[in-house]
Amino acid sequence: MIDDGRPLFQQIAEQIESSIVDGSLPEDGQVPSTNELAAFHRINPATAAKGLNQLVADGILYKKRGIGMFVTVGARDALRFRRRESFARQYIEPLVAEAARLGISRDELASMLDHTEVAR
Repeated sequence: MIDDGRPLFQQIAEQIESSIVDGSLPEDGQVPSTNELAAFHRINPATAAKGLNQLVADGILYKKRGIGMFVTVGARDALRFRRRESFARQYIEPLVAEAARLGISRDELASMLDHTEVAR
Protein backbone atom coordinates (compact mmCIF):
# COMPACT_ATOMS: atom_id res chain seq x y z
CA MET A 1 0.00 0.00 0.00
CA ILE A 2 2.62 2.58 1.01
CA ASP A 3 4.64 2.80 -2.20
CA ASP A 4 2.58 3.89 -5.18
CA GLY A 5 4.05 7.34 -5.74
CA ARG A 6 1.24 9.34 -4.14
CA PRO A 7 1.97 11.33 -0.96
CA LEU A 8 2.30 9.04 2.07
CA PHE A 9 -0.18 11.03 4.16
CA GLN A 10 -2.79 10.56 1.44
CA GLN A 11 -2.15 6.82 1.36
CA ILE A 12 -2.53 6.65 5.16
CA ALA A 13 -5.84 8.52 4.94
CA GLU A 14 -7.10 6.22 2.17
CA GLN A 15 -6.08 3.13 4.13
CA ILE A 16 -8.12 4.31 7.10
CA GLU A 17 -11.03 5.20 4.83
CA SER A 18 -10.94 1.68 3.37
CA SER A 19 -11.00 0.20 6.87
CA ILE A 20 -14.07 2.29 7.66
CA VAL A 21 -15.82 1.31 4.43
CA ASP A 22 -15.14 -2.41 4.93
CA GLY A 23 -16.26 -2.21 8.57
CA SER A 24 -12.97 -3.15 10.21
CA LEU A 25 -12.97 0.31 11.81
CA PRO A 26 -16.51 0.80 13.14
CA GLU A 27 -18.20 4.14 13.65
CA ASP A 28 -17.28 5.58 17.05
CA GLY A 29 -14.34 3.15 17.08
CA GLN A 30 -10.86 4.36 17.88
CA VAL A 31 -8.35 4.52 15.04
CA PRO A 32 -4.65 3.71 15.42
CA SER A 33 -2.61 6.54 16.88
CA THR A 34 -0.17 8.64 14.94
CA ASN A 35 2.72 6.81 16.58
CA GLU A 36 1.22 3.38 15.86
CA LEU A 37 0.73 4.26 12.20
CA ALA A 38 4.23 5.74 11.96
CA ALA A 39 5.82 2.66 13.54
CA PHE A 40 3.80 0.22 11.44
CA HIS A 41 4.56 1.95 8.14
CA ARG A 42 8.03 3.14 9.18
CA ILE A 43 7.26 6.75 8.38
CA ASN A 44 7.61 10.05 10.19
CA PRO A 45 4.87 10.59 12.82
CA ALA A 46 4.20 14.03 11.30
CA THR A 47 3.30 12.32 8.01
CA ALA A 48 0.88 9.96 9.74
CA ALA A 49 -0.59 12.89 11.66
CA LYS A 50 -1.16 14.78 8.40
CA GLY A 51 -3.20 11.85 7.06
CA LEU A 52 -5.28 11.66 10.24
CA ASN A 53 -5.77 15.42 10.34
CA GLN A 54 -6.99 15.38 6.74
CA LEU A 55 -9.69 12.90 7.79
CA VAL A 56 -10.62 15.15 10.72
CA ALA A 57 -10.91 18.10 8.33
CA ASP A 58 -13.12 15.96 6.06
CA GLY A 59 -15.41 15.06 8.97
CA ILE A 60 -14.50 11.36 8.83
CA LEU A 61 -12.68 11.30 12.18
CA TYR A 62 -13.04 13.33 15.35
CA LYS A 63 -10.63 13.94 18.21
CA LYS A 64 -11.19 13.20 21.87
CA ARG A 65 -8.59 15.29 23.61
CA GLY A 66 -6.11 13.15 25.49
CA ILE A 67 -7.71 9.90 24.28
CA GLY A 68 -7.26 9.70 20.51
CA MET A 69 -9.13 9.83 17.25
CA PHE A 70 -12.40 8.10 16.51
CA VAL A 71 -14.57 7.38 13.49
CA THR A 72 -17.44 9.83 13.12
CA VAL A 73 -20.96 8.39 13.14
CA GLY A 74 -22.13 8.44 9.52
CA ALA A 75 -18.57 8.29 8.14
CA ARG A 76 -19.09 4.91 6.46
CA ASP A 77 -22.15 6.09 4.53
CA ALA A 78 -20.42 9.36 3.60
CA LEU A 79 -17.35 7.51 2.32
CA ARG A 80 -19.41 4.99 0.39
CA PHE A 81 -21.37 7.82 -1.25
CA ARG A 82 -18.17 9.66 -2.17
CA ARG A 83 -16.54 6.50 -3.52
CA ARG A 84 -19.62 5.60 -5.56
CA GLU A 85 -19.55 9.02 -7.20
CA SER A 86 -15.84 8.64 -7.91
CA PHE A 87 -16.41 5.13 -9.27
CA ALA A 88 -19.05 6.43 -11.67
CA ARG A 89 -16.76 9.21 -12.94
CA GLN A 90 -13.69 7.01 -13.21
CA TYR A 91 -15.20 3.80 -14.61
CA ILE A 92 -18.87 3.98 -15.57
CA GLU A 93 -18.85 7.19 -17.61
CA PRO A 94 -15.88 6.07 -19.77
CA LEU A 95 -17.44 2.60 -20.13
CA VAL A 96 -20.74 4.02 -21.36
CA ALA A 97 -18.94 6.44 -23.70
CA GLU A 98 -16.84 3.63 -25.23
CA ALA A 99 -19.93 1.42 -25.57
CA ALA A 100 -21.67 4.23 -27.46
CA ARG A 101 -18.67 4.62 -29.79
CA LEU A 102 -18.86 0.88 -30.49
CA GLY A 103 -22.59 0.97 -31.11
CA ILE A 104 -23.41 -1.02 -27.98
CA SER A 105 -26.81 -0.05 -26.57
CA ARG A 106 -27.36 0.42 -22.86
CA ASP A 107 -29.45 -2.76 -22.84
CA GLU A 108 -26.63 -4.71 -24.50
CA LEU A 109 -24.16 -3.23 -22.05
CA ALA A 110 -26.39 -4.18 -19.12
CA SER A 111 -26.63 -7.71 -20.50
CA MET A 112 -22.85 -7.88 -20.82
CA LEU A 113 -22.51 -6.77 -17.20
CA ASP A 114 -25.10 -9.31 -16.07
CA HIS A 115 -23.13 -12.10 -17.74
CA THR A 116 -19.72 -11.01 -16.51
CA GLU A 117 -18.37 -13.15 -13.69
CA VAL A 118 -16.81 -11.27 -10.82
CA ALA A 119 -15.62 -12.35 -7.41
CA ARG A 120 -18.31 -11.48 -4.90
